Amino acid sequence: MTSPSAIQDSYPYQNEPIWSRSEKTIARKAFDAALGRELHEVIQEAKKMASQIQQPSDLWDLEHYLTERRDEINRKYDYRYSQLTRVFGRLLYEKRLREDELSGLREDKLNSIHSLAKFLAEDAAA
Repeated sequence: MTSPSAIQDSYPYQNEPIWSRSEKTIARKAFDAALGRELHEVIQEAKKMASQIQQPSDLWDLEHYLTERRDEINRKYDYRYSQLTRVFGRLLYEKRLREDELSGLREDKLNSIHSLAKFLAEDAAA
């Protein structure tokens, strides 16, 4: 006979959504697209800043910008399935992710994503 604690410990993240194979494919594609767009923006800004370097302090400003953006992106783009609805909610709010890129995800995930995006929009407006 299996003890209740053994059953409970067999799946430690019981409140996390389960991602089907097709949802994982959709999620990876959406995640990569949003990340690619954000990195493209960073590249464009870095090129602009680099073209305007005239003194050493400008060089360190570029280095500071790149470090800050790298840290921000590393914090934001977390591809753990337990975090994806939160990540997608933020990306949708920031308009880095399009609604159609989430097409095919189950209703429960879409509701969580939209709920967070709405919360962030309301919080920003307050």
